[in-house]
Amino acid sequence: MEIVLTIAGSDPSAGAGVQQDLKTITAQGCYAATVITSLTSQNTMGVRSAMSVPAEVVASQLDAVLDDLRVGAIKIGMLPDMEVAQVVVERLTTYLKAHAVPVVYDPVMLSTSGYHLMRPDAVEYIATHLFPLCTLVTPNLPETEYLLQRLGVEHPLDCLDEAGHRLTEHYGTAFLLKGGHADSAVMTDRLYLTDGNTHSFEARKIESTNLHGTGCALSSAIASQLALGHTLPEAVEAAKRFLTERIARATHLGIGHGNGPVQ
Repeated sequence: MEIVLTIAGSDPSAGAGVQQDLKTITAQGCYAATVITSLTSQNTMGVRSAMSVPAEVVASQLDAVLDDLRVGAIKIGMLPDMEVAQVVVERLTTYLKAHAVPVVYDPVMLSTSGYHLMRPDAVEYIATHLFPLCTLVTPNLPETEYLLQRLGVEHPLDCLDEAGHRLTEHYGTAFLLKGGHADSAVMTDRLYLTDGNTHSFEARKIESTNLHGTGCALSSAIASQLALGHTLPEAVEAAKRFLTERIARATHLGIGHGNGPVQ
């Protein structure tokens, strides 16, 4: 059985973060290992607080997993501060020299409710040092806009194709620009590969109040599909299909009083 390691924050309501990753990776037929980077207090109504796990504890968790388990892919989610980000980069740099495994990074910068989940200095460090280690980075549209503004691009979302190529060329890794925040009846995600090729993935918009954890589920599913040996376009297509089905199932789920989880 292929092992997928998720490095992310914890969500006690189990809609996002490590808990969502565990469910998704298991549903993909893989074995999930976890390293927790932050303890959040959140539910379907929003994030109340978040506490970073000390960097030395994150390092110890990574060492425990990577010394024992041969992982087939790595998914990274919430990295709350630069100290934690540095530990992750250092450990992965060493591990990837010996084991060429795919790394999928979902840059969790803001919660849906607007809570800042990452310090500004961590964003700068991650973009410079972690992005080049990744196989794929999966920002949503607000995160895409922020990353392009860092590169001095004015009106970054006016032309998404240009934006995607710009990010891929600058950081030397593939980008999946997620279109879930777009006001459209059809949601389009665009995959930009380092060889210049692009792929578009469309799905009809499903009106639902249960969309908590969609980014976590998508990135975990992609990592799982990569661990199973699929190409990046194949992995994204399968993960998108999986997520669309889960969103549809969750439309009338009725868990919590706010933005409920996908199922």
